[in-house]
Formats: sequence, C-alpha cells, structure tokens
Amino acid sequence: MFQVVFNNVLLALLFMVPGFVFCKLKTVKPEHLSTVSTFLIYFCSPCMVLSSFLALPRSKEHLLNMGLFFVFSLLMQILFFLALYMILKQKQENPAFRILNVGSVLGNVGFFGLPLIKAVFPDSPEVACYSSIYVVSMNLLVFTIGVYCITGDKKVISVKNAILNPATFSLLIALPLYLFDVMDYVPKFLVNGVDVVGKSTTPICMFILGVRLATTPFKEVFGKKIIYQACLMKLVAFPLFCYGLSLLFPLPLTFRYSILILAGAPCASVILGMAEIHGKCTDLAADCILLSTLMSIVTLPLLALLIHV
Repeated sequence: MFQVVFNNVLLALLFMVPGFVFCKLKTVKPEHLSTVSTFLIYFCSPCMVLSSFLALPRSKEHLLNMGLFFVFSLLMQILFFLALYMILKQKQENPAFRILNVGSVLGNVGFFGLPLIKAVFPDSPEVACYSSIYVVSMNLLVFTIGVYCITGDKKVISVKNAILNPATFSLLIALPLYLFDVMDYVPKFLVNGVDVVGKSTTPICMFILGVRLATTPFKEVFGKKIIYQACLMKLVAFPLFCYGLSLLFPLPLTFRYSILILAGAPCASVILGMAEIHGKCTDLAADCILLSTLMSIVTLPLLALLIHV
C-alpha cells in the first residue's frame, strides 16, 4: 500500500512540472490562472462528482454510509478546529495563526484526494463518493468557521455561500441520479465524457500549483517556521486525530481508511481563494498549500502503512 500511495502522490506532483516550466518560459502567465480555476471549479469538479456517483451501484448500505461519512467528516473537522482555536486562543489576533488554524484542517480532498483514494481501493467505488461528500462538508466550514478564522470578522460569515456552492450543486445533481438508478438510461458516450472531464481535475489543479510555485521565491516557501507548523498539523496530526476517532466506532474498513487518507490530503486551494478575497495573508496561504503538497510525498505513503487490507 505504501508503494501505491507513493506512486500516485508522485504522479500528482509531476503534474506540477509543466505549469512550473511553462511559467518560467513565460508561455503561461500567472494572470491566466483565474480563467483556468473557473473552468476547474465550475465544470471539471462537478463532472468529477457526477462520475463518482454514476460508477457506484445503488444500495441502501452505500447510501447510509455516505450519510454517516458526511456527519463524521463534518464533526471531526469542527472538533479539530475548536481544539486548535483553544490552544492558539492567545494568538488569534495575529492573522498568521488564523491561517494556521484553517490550513491545519481544510484539505484538497477532491482534486488531490479523490484519485488517490480510488487508486488505494480500486475495487471499492464508494470511496470516490466519500471524497465528494467530504468536499461538501468542508465547504460548510470554509464559508463559516474558515472565513471567520481568516478575517477575524464574524460579519463575513456566509451561510448562503456555505450551502450554495459548486460542490453542493454537484451533489444535488448526482444524488437523484444515484437514487433513481438512471445509469442504464444515460448514453454510454455521455458517461464516458463526464468521466474523462472528471479525471482532468487533478492534472489541471496541479498545473495551477506548478505555475504558483514558479512565481514564488523558494526561500519564502521553505523559510517560515509557521508554514511547517501548519503542514505538520495538516499532514500528520489531523489525519491521525481523525483515524483515532474512527477506531472508536464499528465502521467499515474502507470508510475508516478513506477518512485517514482524505484527512491527510494537503492544504486546500480554497484557503488561498478566501485569503485573496479578504486581503489577509495571501502569501502565507499560498506557501502553506505549496509546501504541504510537496511534503505529502513523504507523509501520505507513511500514513498508508496503517492500512491493512
């Protein structure tokens, strides 16, 4: 399992190389990233979610486990958020520590985590749906607790955005298709098309990170102590915390190991988006995303050693 995870994380990191090289050669400009990101979030991401559900056979057990996964993933994120907030309560006036709070919990569980978890459990299509559901539970926190931590201002909390976002809309489309078992009525070429677009999310996401890495001084990425603190919390402490909680309950193995791998995904790109929107520590947010993504080549394979199948 170590080798499977290592190979897939390495492949994801290699997708950063074209973005890095093309940016250095000035054939790709950083100002183009907003257009690419829009395509990724509003088209590729929904296709990724749809593809996951279209590949899953309908069953009551799968549906119950997905509901349980939503509740469990939401609770474990909230608990870790609160624990960190209390530990760092005296430092919350410093926006850098608020970024640490957010970066330690919110992860790239969709673009990075989904293909990885599918590679780990190729015979368990439900794990891809777990990833999609995790994204929805995470977005509830991004626009509430997350945006509050980044800004320190309760007025910017948006319940509307927490509920109405691409991840939620994708799930609202995918669930009825799954519940009413329309797979047999959807033309095969459309299913294949959705699958192809969904699989493009990881290369596009990593391409964007490669461009950002090319525009960031290496000393800035590797030279700040607080970035390493955020990465260790996100890549080590948080997944072990979640996995430890899962051991307290009689959960299916794929459920438990999905929690472990998805919780260990690098810091979420949405952190940078929120920081840019509100003008708070954008460089620090970008550095946390980049360094945690690079460090995951070590941490995720080591976490995989806990998997026994």
